[in-house]
Amino acid sequence: MRLILAILLPWLQFFTIGRPFAGIICLVLQLTLIGWLPAAIWSVYALSQYSTDRKIEQASRNRRL
Repeated sequence: MRLILAILLPWLQFFTIGRPFAGIICLVLQLTLIGWLPAAIWSVYALSQYSTDRKIEQASRNRRL
């Protein structure tokens, strides 16, 4: 679901992962027709980084137990 959101509404996806400042910058990019594609790519990349960070955090919590 977040991947679809990252492609269609990239600025909103940044707000869902807790990066509101990046969301505002992405919204400015998306308002221009040329900047929409880089905004979508940036959003998908940020989503993949967010997923990786969550997996690492979860693995480190499991290691402590």
